[in-house]
Amino acid sequence: MLAILVVLSIYIIRPESLFPKIKKFDRFGIAEIYPTKVGGREWFIDMDNPTKDGLFNPQSNITRQADGSWQISGRQNLGKYNNEVRMDVNTPTGEHEWKNVEMTGYARVIHANPPFDSLVWYARGGRHDSLVPCEGTSLKGRITVNGTASWIKEIWHIGGYTNERDRVQATDSIIGRWIGWKVVMYNIDNNKAVKMESYLDDKGNNRWIKVTDLIDNGGWYSNYPDSVFYSANCGKPKDYIITNGGPIATFRSDNMVWDFKDMSVREIQDQK
Repeated sequence: MLAILVVLSIYIIRPESLFPKIKKFDRFGIAEIYPTKVGGREWFIDMDNPTKDGLFNPQSNITRQADGSWQISGRQNLGKYNNEVRMDVNTPTGEHEWKNVEMTGYARVIHANPPFDSLVWYARGGRHDSLVPCEGTSLKGRITVNGTASWIKEIWHIGGYTNERDRVQATDSIIGRWIGWKVVMYNIDNNKAVKMESYLDDKGNNRWIKVTDLIDNGGWYSNYPDSVFYSANCGKPKDYIITNGGPIATFRSDNMVWDFKDMSVREIQDQK
């Protein structure tokens, strides 16, 4: 009888010791993988008026849909990419740049034109413009319309791309259905390396599964020849580890038309 009373008292006083803690959810009700850093920045899209805050720049027309989501087809390009979408989330003047972040968004691809057809969330850089090539660093977590997930590193724009890493078949075709896509990046090892993770909500029901898990601690080289890579004079090695932050986080796609909703970028708590 005494033993039963002891167990009951433990349950009443400290239920968290017997059951897993409930995940934290953001303002859209979406589960957070990592908590927001104390005092850290959070950005959430205004689903009624996305550009109202002056920070979100879709760079092309967006159209409200009957279900409250927004559709974007992007701008045309004469290169291999058409329907080019680059939706930027900028940093206010005087604020810390995006660095250790969790980026989340829901997408429904209406149609796409392979083979260069993927959703890509990326951060850790500034403008991606050949006029300022050294600003164009980024870590890109992407998922193709056929469900393949991977990571790409961009050391400078556009001659500093690497080959993809941690390529996995995460799901089947994502065309015509809602999915959630999260990318997470944070520094480890006293800011000498970067951990990258991506998560998929395959059924659009807020159940997230980790699909990639990657560390860059060196040896992930640009696939461009030396003559191209060093022509930008960025002063970076060919396997530069992108531990720096950047003022812009971007939701990108190419060669597709898609609906989006409930996007966010959060500065996450430092991970050990």
